[in-house]
Amino acid sequence: MTKPSPTPSPTSAFAATGLTDRIELMQTFVRIVEAGSLSAAAAQLGTTQPTISRRLQTLERSLGVRLLQRSTHAMKMTEDGERCYERAKDLLAGWDELESDLRGARQHAEGTLRVVVPHAFGQKQLIGPLAQFMRRHPRITVEWLLHDRAADFISQGIDCAIQVGEVHDPSVVAIHLAEVPRMTVAAPALLEGRSLPRHPADLAELPWIAIPAFYRREVTLTHEESGEQRHVSFRPRLVTDSLYSLRNAAIEGLGVAVGSSWVLQDDVAEGRLVQLLPQWQPAPLPVSLMYPYARFYPARLRHFIDTMKEAMPAVVHKAVGWGALVR
Repeated sequence: MTKPSPTPSPTSAFAATGLTDRIELMQTFVRIVEAGSLSAAAAQLGTTQPTISRRLQTLERSLGVRLLQRSTHAMKMTEDGERCYERAKDLLAGWDELESDLRGARQHAEGTLRVVVPHAFGQKQLIGPLAQFMRRHPRITVEWLLHDRAADFISQGIDCAIQVGEVHDPSVVAIHLAEVPRMTVAAPALLEGRSLPRHPADLAELPWIAIPAFYRREVTLTHEESGEQRHVSFRPRLVTDSLYSLRNAAIEGLGVAVGSSWVLQDDVAEGRLVQLLPQWQPAPLPVSLMYPYARFYPARLRHFIDTMKEAMPAVVHKAVGWGALVR
């Protein structure tokens, strides 16, 4: 009489799964946790929610434990899920590092890189460095995402972000790339019938346009020779979150604006705008490349960082016609 085959244990069932399949299951689980839902993970991985659900069930069945508790409105890791998540991140990082070493990935980087960049800077100034990066690394696909708000690295699956302005998030690595000079401008129509400002105090009497990411009710101007600083307080007539809108509203004569020189200098040269108090300079804005802390960084990210560090100073120098500080 033939004895029935024993039911495979969860451990043996998991061991029988191919290595590639196991890695995919672990990657899916990590992405579910970091994205916050199965549907978000499916969108980031370019697949369907039922596929993500099947992978999760396969992983749970293989391990013999419940990893997630799900309801209609919430999802929470179990105690086993928390342990699995932490170990899975370490395992995947180690596997990526091994693959990169064995494949010589520093020379032949591949995969998809998701990058968040500011709207204005990302549409114009950064396209040149991006093209340079993609020509050097034809196997890399880039998702170039234009956002002026802070990047949510985990939930959006973002690899890195370029930010204009100070970085205040202690949870990220921030690499200083360059400084973007700014200028103070107004339309000739706004100045018509008024005395041209001769001192920062005179600016407070004019209507203003504000961009809250950089200033809302006050700007600080520094005299380029003496180093004297003056604070100009005002009540903005218009507030916008777009650098291009700031520039266009200034041309329409809606108020004084402080903006990046690369956006405004052509309008000044062609008479659509007037630079006010050129000897009193707004502080330049730092440009930083940010990414989350991790034990291992894929080659595609390392190459992108190297390209931006190399290209950014020249981009800013060319845009404004004079040198930018690089630290």
